[in-house]
Amino acid sequence: MTQTLGTLRSLIGMLLVLLIASLVIFLLIDAAPGDPAEIMLGTSAQPDTLAALRAELGLDQPLMVRYFDWLGGVVTGDLGQSYTYGVSVSGLIAERMMVTLPLTLMATILAVVIALPLGVIAAARPGKAGDGLASVFSQVGIAVPNFWIGLLLILAFGLKLKWFPVGGFPGWGAGVWTALPSLILPSIALAIPQAAVLTRVTRAAVIEVTNEDFVRTARAKGLSRLRALWRHTVPNSLLPVVTMLGLQIPFLISGAVLVENVFSLPGIGTLAYQALSQRDLIVVQNVVLLFAAIVLVVNAGTDALYARLDPRLRARK
Repeated sequence: MTQTLGTLRSLIGMLLVLLIASLVIFLLIDAAPGDPAEIMLGTSAQPDTLAALRAELGLDQPLMVRYFDWLGGVVTGDLGQSYTYGVSVSGLIAERMMVTLPLTLMATILAVVIALPLGVIAAARPGKAGDGLASVFSQVGIAVPNFWIGLLLILAFGLKLKWFPVGGFPGWGAGVWTALPSLILPSIALAIPQAAVLTRVTRAAVIEVTNEDFVRTARAKGLSRLRALWRHTVPNSLLPVVTMLGLQIPFLISGAVLVENVFSLPGIGTLAYQALSQRDLIVVQNVVLLFAAIVLVVNAGTDALYARLDPRLRARK
């Protein structure tokens, strides 16, 4: 019963935060310079034509009327029509997310696969070669922007070696094994900066737990250094790693805006960039609200994973 109430409170809290975020998003985007109707028709459009288009798009309505109309559409699943594309915004976002979600998932998995072993190896023998390698990787990965990494990957593995496509996306309808190679280089470009940060966090967490009394006790009872590391140290080092991983997911999604444009991928990042440049407000505000919802869901998932990793948190509930 207590757990159910806690879940209900969390859900209500998420909805309130999302409601506040929707208002802030709407007000900020509405305050941005430029008239969507004027951009669509051009600066030479007649005033009566411009007024007719504004009325058709609902831009002549008061600010709060437009906000509540949009909010009601979000609740019912009707996100409106794109000013630029002339199609349903919900269908447009769903289509583009079929590129961005697999890309983000691949980048997340790759970042974890790189960072965890590298961070553990660095922490197991501080000051040795493995630690030096992890330090160099972390510094370079954090210093170099993901879009620049993407350009280097295109030059090396796309144009020179010709191992992977350098841009575009054939669509999942062409087959998984045909479409998947187009996401490999972008996922690497997204993953490397996140893996660099995660490597540092993993190294610091493992070193901290290594100095705990229960690890020393395990070693004093005859457990080998390697077994103590994997049985006691690493499992108890995962909480800060999970924290950082949860914080990185939004950065991966926002980083997709640049990386998708570098690789000419028709994902949600490219859609957001194009909609912003074309003043397609209804698309922009729905995409930004989607990003906010993803952040909230990821944070909730991170909290749930905490309870799985730390029995003390389950006991408090």
